[in-house]
Amino acid sequence: MKATYYKHVLNFKRPSGTSRGILHQKETWFIVITDGNRAGIGECGLLRGLSIDDSPDYEETLKKTCEQIHLGLETLRNRLTDFPSIKFGLEQAFLSLQAQDPFLLLPSLFTQGKRAIKINGLIWMGDAVFMKEQMQQKLEEGFDCIKMKIGAIDFYEEIKLIEFLRKNFTKDQIEIRVDANGAFSPGEAFEKLKILSTYQIHSIEQPIKQGQIKEMSKLCQLTPLPIALDEELIGVFSVTKKQELLQIVKPQYIILKPSLLGGFKDTDEWIDLAEKLNIGWWVTSALESNVGLNAIAQYTFNKNVELPQGLGTGSLYTNNITSPLKVANGFLSYEKSKNWNFNIK
Repeated sequence: MKATYYKHVLNFKRPSGTSRGILHQKETWFIVITDGNRAGIGECGLLRGLSIDDSPDYEETLKKTCEQIHLGLETLRNRLTDFPSIKFGLEQAFLSLQAQDPFLLLPSLFTQGKRAIKINGLIWMGDAVFMKEQMQQKLEEGFDCIKMKIGAIDFYEEIKLIEFLRKNFTKDQIEIRVDANGAFSPGEAFEKLKILSTYQIHSIEQPIKQGQIKEMSKLCQLTPLPIALDEELIGVFSVTKKQELLQIVKPQYIILKPSLLGGFKDTDEWIDLAEKLNIGWWVTSALESNVGLNAIAQYTFNKNVELPQGLGTGSLYTNNITSPLKVANGFLSYEKSKNWNFNIK
């Protein structure tokens, strides 16, 4: 058994805005394991500035992992606690290696093309005109769940956009989610949540920056609209710490990004804990290429999800890996008739 890795830089079709800045490119890394005539492929979806494993020795750790591939998945996973995206890439690669088709990691009605996953339409930050254009486009594309990133422009400009949407569509017609990416200060957050709640918002992700546990706990207790933890979960690896966080903060939802959490095994732990505490959840991609998105989608479908998931990021790039994944009418599906275009190096 041998393993290699290489870097792939994804180029955004249009610069995409978050409260942490404008994204033009996104680097990702592929692990390829070969064993005889078989090959397994995994994506290490590093997200610079957000991933806990955004460190100078990232590539060296990836190289060492490939050199030690003979040790097997579990041993290597235990050595990669501080590198969740590499853990996830490795997990994918081993699943891929064991599969009859390297891209059918978890076969299901989804991969057979018989069922699809309901997803939200993502509205990136930008000026008000650009954000409104995106809204109209997502509505035309058939989305009935719109997720809007907020916190980069004037709050009341963002409220006008939400008001425009709500004036034309009831909450039963269009579900609105907002993602603040920690943009609000603890002092202003509650008042802003009160204003947002008047527009029948489904939920808000990470209203204040991660790490302010006392403030977030209070906010979740008093909030007029459901709060979903996102960045708050990053870097929390032990089951004890995960349970402690959820018990103290008591959020209404958690957002699960396997690339940032350490893969499917770690995501399963979050789900088990959340369900025991009656906390809702959904899964979101973290700007992976179609390779990582494919793995996450197959995993998510097998969880029998009902809520719209955050898996609509496959069309963001000019140089993504061609795949059978397709977004249409607010759903992500797998078109069996389409082929993958992944050149194993």
